[in-house]
Amino acid sequence: MFAKKILPLFILITFAILNTPATFAQSLNTKALNEAVSGLELRSIGPALMGGRIADIAVNPNDQSTWYIAVGSGGLWKTTNRGITWKPVFDDQPSYSIGTVTLDPKNPDIVWVGTGENVSGRHVAWGDGIYRSTNGGSTWQQMGLEQSEHIGKILVDPRDSNTLFVAAEGPLWSSGGQRGVYKTKDGGKTWQQVLKVDANTGVTDIEFDPSNPDILYAAAYQRRRHTWSLLAGGPKSGIYKSTDNGESWQQMKTGLPKGDMGKIGLAVTPSNPEVVYATIEANDKEKGFYRSMDKGESWEKRNSYISGGTGPHYYQELEASPTNPNLVYQMDVFLHVTRDGGKTINYLGTGREKHSDNHALWIDPEDGEHLIAGTDGGLYETFDEGTTWRLFPNLPISQFYKLGLDNAEPFYNIVGGAQDLGTLIGPSRTLNTEGVRNQDWYVPLGADGYESVFDPKDPNIVYMEIQQGLLHRLD
Repeated sequence: MFAKKILPLFILITFAILNTPATFAQSLNTKALNEAVSGLELRSIGPALMGGRIADIAVNPNDQSTWYIAVGSGGLWKTTNRGITWKPVFDDQPSYSIGTVTLDPKNPDIVWVGTGENVSGRHVAWGDGIYRSTNGGSTWQQMGLEQSEHIGKILVDPRDSNTLFVAAEGPLWSSGGQRGVYKTKDGGKTWQQVLKVDANTGVTDIEFDPSNPDILYAAAYQRRRHTWSLLAGGPKSGIYKSTDNGESWQQMKTGLPKGDMGKIGLAVTPSNPEVVYATIEANDKEKGFYRSMDKGESWEKRNSYISGGTGPHYYQELEASPTNPNLVYQMDVFLHVTRDGGKTINYLGTGREKHSDNHALWIDPEDGEHLIAGTDGGLYETFDEGTTWRLFPNLPISQFYKLGLDNAEPFYNIVGGAQDLGTLIGPSRTLNTEGVRNQDWYVPLGADGYESVFDPKDPNIVYMEIQQGLLHRLD
């Protein structure tokens, strides 16, 4: 009986409290606070000294001073002076994760971007489809395929700028979505799914025959990530070919693995359009580097090498020389190269001349020793085919997992664990007129940074973690 009397009283008191002038004032204060915060502008404090994960590179063929850099977790960046200065050109769009960037070969001011990274790590973000700019990245228009989530590559038909093909990987953590090869004949207004495998299988790579764009090759990839594991591959992965500009497709099987396959990278070369290369994740007996000498109709295994590290799902891209049909580079922890069509594959140099974990490579069509590489640690350029590299330390694109703050005065400091860049420490402000500079940051611990905090009583003590929760202390 007591409980029955108390409950209505409690409800009445609660209602009265929630409707007091103080509560009403609190709602007004929230509105005022939101208005005040909206006037605060975000300011960049870096760091740019270590870069971040690069997903793709596009260079204007008519003006090699203009580059576009697709960043896995940092949008799209443009330079018009070969990397001396950069401008973010995609920050106003809903997606910050970029999988690929492509320039229209007839008009390089038309830029196509596929959002959602084309790797399958736990830390990757998804996208919301295809975007197009007709003015070199100044403005953008969303062009569909919003449910693709991860885009592997975009091809523009060199004969007709309105005809494009998209390799859509589809959602990583679920089935369905938009996955397969999509084609447009009207510049992206409408899309047709021209290659559909199933609800769990997308397409991670696609290439034109360099001598005949009616012929295309596509790499299907069956994969699914769960909280406990990545199912990287299955019976639906494989290589497909079209001879009618993508209207119909046939799976290629002669000489290819008979068991389940995982991620496949493709490469072609204008120096010999008969040649097609593939790096194929499969079982230990069948995995490796494959070559076709008849436009993909039959294949020969040349080598058992595939990309390693955290798994082929994180690499497996191929880039073939446009002038030497036997020269092919493979993205991996360290860049690999074959100079004899895959018979032998070795590190490019020692592999340690620059940051590891390579995802993108541009080969200068006029100078094969001039390469631009995209890694987990930023953008690099070489003029001697990898003997020496220079880093571009002016791209603030590091991917941070966790941040910690101290109580230092007059300016507090920040410690952050970054993807593949270790742990970085820097100030929130400085007394320099230039603001916070690269030289104001330092890296006390390498590997992959994770949780990092300052000691609440002594800011000179910092606790930092790397892979597998290994704890370190900085004093």
